[in-house]
Amino acid sequence: MDHFTTKGGVMHAEDVPLPRIAAAVGTPVYVYSRATLERHARVFQEALAEVPDKLVAFAVKSNPNLAVLKVLGRQGMGADVVSVGEMRRALAAGIAPEMIVFSGVGKTAAELVAALEAGIGQFNIESEEEGVELAEIAAARGMTAQCTLRINPDVDAGTHDKISTGKADNKFGVPIGEAGQIFGTLSRLPGINLRGVAVHIGSQLADLAPLEAAFGKLGALVGALRGAGHTITHVDLGGGLGVPYRVGEVLPEPAAYGAMVARVTKDWGVKLIFEPGRVIAGNAGVLLTRVVRVKRGIKDPFVIVDAAMNDLARPALYGAYHHFEAVEPTGARMTANIVGPICETGDTFAMGRECDLLEAGDLAVFRTAGAYGATMASSYNSRGFVAEVLVDGDKFAVVADRIEAGAIMDAERVPEWLD
Repeated sequence: MDHFTTKGGVMHAEDVPLPRIAAAVGTPVYVYSRATLERHARVFQEALAEVPDKLVAFAVKSNPNLAVLKVLGRQGMGADVVSVGEMRRALAAGIAPEMIVFSGVGKTAAELVAALEAGIGQFNIESEEEGVELAEIAAARGMTAQCTLRINPDVDAGTHDKISTGKADNKFGVPIGEAGQIFGTLSRLPGINLRGVAVHIGSQLADLAPLEAAFGKLGALVGALRGAGHTITHVDLGGGLGVPYRVGEVLPEPAAYGAMVARVTKDWGVKLIFEPGRVIAGNAGVLLTRVVRVKRGIKDPFVIVDAAMNDLARPALYGAYHHFEAVEPTGARMTANIVGPICETGDTFAMGRECDLLEAGDLAVFRTAGAYGATMASSYNSRGFVAEVLVDGDKFAVVADRIEAGAIMDAERVPEWLD
């Protein structure tokens, strides 16, 4: 459920008509609903009611906007970060450092130092080499880093190859067959407390079976590690639960996920950590855009909008689907190719898509754009960065300014020897 509904023939975000936002802020613009963010956070947490000891850490990469993080932090969520920049955003939003988990395969020495000094709650170590480096850095400072070892369980998540992270040939984690030896080596090092294991097999998962398979392997590993004399107190189960992008699409509900987790982990006796992102933020946002013109095509017309692949990269990057609809639908329909203005054929949101009839100047939205939307934007074609707005009931505020191309150019320098 989200809070983007049509009232009196006009789509609203909560109680704010979208044309009001377009008039005040311009287009394209991302629009987020506070009520939807809060509802999704509550639903996910309630789904885990049978898990006695847990931390739900929002995957900051999915939507790092400070206002979004502030809303979710007030719902009791921590933060899963994959860079020092994301860590600093989480801290700036008021999320306690002990509720921050630092994941990611390429943490630099400088990032490890910064996270140690910030006092974050957990490092998810991705390799033996990273563990050794972190131990040396922490020990040299007289500190102890709380850690888990990320395991690659060799489970196919059944999702897009570019967002699958748990197969043997993916770059993440250590092979499950080597986990016992690596865990033993790292657990003896001063500077780290290796207290558990972690797993994350992919994003936009549409089936619970791969997750259950991965968790089953992890549970067996926990038993084996304990049998070898290791103390295991924490297990990070990652995230990845998918959301419906298409009308009528049915995906596993958080309640079903929570019931599976409770059943599989009931005898583990650990604190569980979760890293949801898309399932919290995805349907809490739309990308509001305006039709530039409608161009005649060989078969179907091209609806050219002012949003582009630099604003919403998922269709160009993954072939991803985003439902597209008019802000003020008339009931008339058309079949069209939905494209942006960028000089790439890849700047195509949909081909041969049935949608609301649209004309130049009309407003439309790409749905389910609250996750992996603005965070993946670029300034390609010198287009600048899109603005972001948060709606709360009948009011709204700009929570990320539009960064014009000129401001980006102002940060560039021409060396003297070219003058």
